Amino acid sequence: PAVLKLPGAGVRAYLGEVERAEKGVIILEIGIHGIPVNMEGPVYTNLYMGALRNYHSFNLDDRDRYYYKRVYMGCVRAIDFLYSLPEFDGENLGTFGGSQGGALSIITAALDNRVKGLVSYYPALCDMVGYLHGRAGGWPHFLKDEKNRTPARIYTASYYDVVNFAKQITVPVYMTWGFNDNTCPPTTSYIVYNVLNCPKEALITPVNEHWTSEDTEYGHLLWIKKHLK
Repeated sequence: PAVLKLPGAGVRAYLGEVERAEKGVIILEIGIHGIPVNMEGPVYTNLYMGALRNYHSFNLDDRDRYYYKRVYMGCVRAIDFLYSLPEFDGENLGTFGGSQGGALSIITAALDNRVKGLVSYYPALCDMVGYLHGRAGGWPHFLKDEKNRTPARIYTASYYDVVNFAKQITVPVYMTWGFNDNTCPPTTSYIVYNVLNCPKEALITPVNEHWTSEDTEYGHLLWIKKHLK
């Protein structure tokens, strides 16, 4: 079986999941920026503060050129890659991620029916237009600033919102979120969970902010293994 691990927001290196993969699951951990994921730390810091600063808002005025269009499509290409591996059983595949990765985990499953189950913790990119309706919107919160509330930007944010993709999910979903999360407010996770029309489970941790424990994350992978026969 295989797991596609999607990244949280930012620009960084990735080390892979060797220890967990040794337990019998192929784990493909990817970045989203089209750059190598094994360079020295300062390279990513400079990119994050320079060329990729506020990447989540690039081309927000144009639905067809918005930064996440390539990202969403790239997640499907990652599944294509997993299917090309001779070690993969060709059937049992799940997605896994938190924050931005939690959003991409849901979105990828909605776009590609080869995904058989998913874990998403405190997903970002949810209910982004909530600020227009008197409630907290999801990360990256660009519509919190009234100057960004142009018709084009509202339209693009709505089009790429996780809530729209969650409605299409048919496979089992496991979500977790905390009540003290200011990055991805709990209301935005509730909205996604409530529109899921599929087998679903939730772990709600009232004390948690924008983090999970290592034990909790390991439990997520155990849940995926259970659902990937």
